[in-house]
Amino acid sequence: MEFRHQSVLLEETIDNLKIRPDGTYADGTLGGGGHSEAILKRLGETGMLIGFDQDADAIEAASERLSPFGDKVRIIRSNYRNMREELAKLGISSLDGIVLDLGVSSYQLDHFERGFSYRGDAPLDMRMDQRQEKTAADIVNEYDEMSLQRILRDYGEERFAGRIARSIVQARAQSPIETTGQLTEIIRKAIPAKNREVGGHPAKRSFQAIRIEVNGELDVLQDSLDEMIDLLNDGGRICVITFHSLEDRIVKNIFQKNENPCTCPPSFPVCVCGKKSKGRVVTRKPILPGEEEISENSRSKSAKLRVFERIRQ
Repeated sequence: MEFRHQSVLLEETIDNLKIRPDGTYADGTLGGGGHSEAILKRLGETGMLIGFDQDADAIEAASERLSPFGDKVRIIRSNYRNMREELAKLGISSLDGIVLDLGVSSYQLDHFERGFSYRGDAPLDMRMDQRQEKTAADIVNEYDEMSLQRILRDYGEERFAGRIARSIVQARAQSPIETTGQLTEIIRKAIPAKNREVGGHPAKRSFQAIRIEVNGELDVLQDSLDEMIDLLNDGGRICVITFHSLEDRIVKNIFQKNENPCTCPPSFPVCVCGKKSKGRVVTRKPILPGEEEISENSRSKSAKLRVFERIRQ
């Protein structure tokens, strides 16, 4: 299957990057290369884009798509959390802009063999980087009931986390849970019948939660944003697209903290903590997709774009 992924909030992201033709940019979640291609089209001869992705299929697809841009693009198979050290290998110490388009790609969802989707029946995998050992099957079959409940509650915001975790533990006691189809049916039965048809597919939140745990998605985001802001040149911008409230909250809080890091009590007449602002939050409220984009791409419905601009003092 061709790696396809419709880039969400593409025009809004590109507009907010304020691209400089001679600038150096990074796409931390390369995917099919949609955002990267749009950036590269706006770069001059001395501009450069570095794309990062963990997924071998994404690397292959983006390499082909972006090949016309020649030496203006470098593609690296790595998690964006390693951005600073990977850039250092190229002799790059700062950037003019960064894009992160978080979550799972259309390709990963539609390619049932990858184990991300509750709509097919395939081995429980969900690894974005297939070099990684831990899979969704390991989590479902090895985590204790309380750990499963915590993941489903915290990462999936699943109302019936306790019931689902209990059902998983009971089912695996009979035989290992090995496929997405098995897990989907366990989840479906654990949710009261009157609640199954409310809020989308009954397995949606649980699959999201397990995927986040497999790939450490929230930890990576939490641990990486400050460093990426530090990488930006004066006036450089980072644009982050999220797809659920957990990601969006992390981005919002870290952007606000970088704008106003002062920890002095409000009663202090002057700042004495010495923590200086690194820039400004461009988007007081997140940018949302318009009705036309949502009608053309239903997966864009929950997308939110937040932007931060680096201001060096």
